[in-house]
Amino acid sequence: MPDSGEEMLFPSWPQHGEEERTGLLRALAQEGWWRNGGSEVENFEREFAGHHGAPYALATTNGTHALELALEVMGVRAGDEVVVPAFTFISSSLAVQRLGAVPVPADVRPDTYCLDTESAAALVTPRTRAIMPVHMAGQFADMDALEKLSVDTGVPLLQDAAHAHGAQWQGRRVGELGSIAAFSFQNGKLMTAGEGGALLLPDEESHREAYLRHCCGRPPGDRLYAHLTQGSNYRMNEFSASVLRAQLGRLEGQLEVREQRWAHLREALAAIGGVVPQGRDERGTLHAHYMAMVRLPGITAQRRLALVDGLVERGVPAFVGFPPVYRTEGFRHGPVPGGTEELAAHCPVAEEIGGDCVWLHHRVLLADVPVLDRLAEVFAGLVRAL
Repeated sequence: MPDSGEEMLFPSWPQHGEEERTGLLRALAQEGWWRNGGSEVENFEREFAGHHGAPYALATTNGTHALELALEVMGVRAGDEVVVPAFTFISSSLAVQRLGAVPVPADVRPDTYCLDTESAAALVTPRTRAIMPVHMAGQFADMDALEKLSVDTGVPLLQDAAHAHGAQWQGRRVGELGSIAAFSFQNGKLMTAGEGGALLLPDEESHREAYLRHCCGRPPGDRLYAHLTQGSNYRMNEFSASVLRAQLGRLEGQLEVREQRWAHLREALAAIGGVVPQGRDERGTLHAHYMAMVRLPGITAQRRLALVDGLVERGVPAFVGFPPVYRTEGFRHGPVPGGTEELAAHCPVAEEIGGDCVWLHHRVLLADVPVLDRLAEVFAGLVRAL
């Protein structure tokens, strides 16, 4: 077993430099520090939309609020249903429940861990108002099949792209796929200002509606308190936007490094008996690699936690995988479509992945190759010792 005192060093996260410092000082020098008094948020929205091929972007307070706002814009109301992946971070279903709507968990694919189209299709009813694919760990869900499902059923897609900054599907960027997409800029994400979120919007009408609802129902430039619709204050501040403009500037280079490093690390991890790395749909022409995910089929909960603890002791940012959303206590506190075991029976793959998945933070994939080789050695030693 590897020496328990050994610690590996990986690049720090978040990363920052003179660009962030300059941006913060630029925002500080403005007359206003909110979006209606400065220019950082509007500039960031324009740059983020352009980078992702979308007509419009709208910055928000965080990624969960971005999902809530998107669902509101799509007309989701109390009692409606939204199909979500069973294997995802809780925000995907939580955003639905916060509107009084019902998240309906669908199973995921065993290779990419993304929403399974056939499972989603079987759950569409007259009450379904949206289908929410999650691009898990930066790997695209099968957008070809999902777009066909959307056309066939008339139910629109909402891309949860919290893991997929800069990713591409068959050469198309997230904003070029024609559906609303939600992003997160939480501290661990591929771009971060500590917190924050954004929507990519496909047309002027959806952008106008989103803007109104994220600004307490007020239109741009309003001086008469003309609250035209329901909403809340989901506005991003100028300091966060200035940091994100700098983060966007280094995203492309970091994605290139992660693509290269994952190819190397994946091969090394796949050579370890009992370890199965996340698969890749090759139609995803650029994988964002928010996480380096692997499965260990048949591992017990105790041994999985021991493996993660062993990695963390050696300086590796490692985590257990998400439980299926319906197995979290919080899920039961909102509108639900059935009992836990009833939902589990329809999601056998999510049940397995939720119990055997381990993931490493994306900063691991910014490390040099010798560090990754050592990581694989340590991973193998810990697995053998379980």
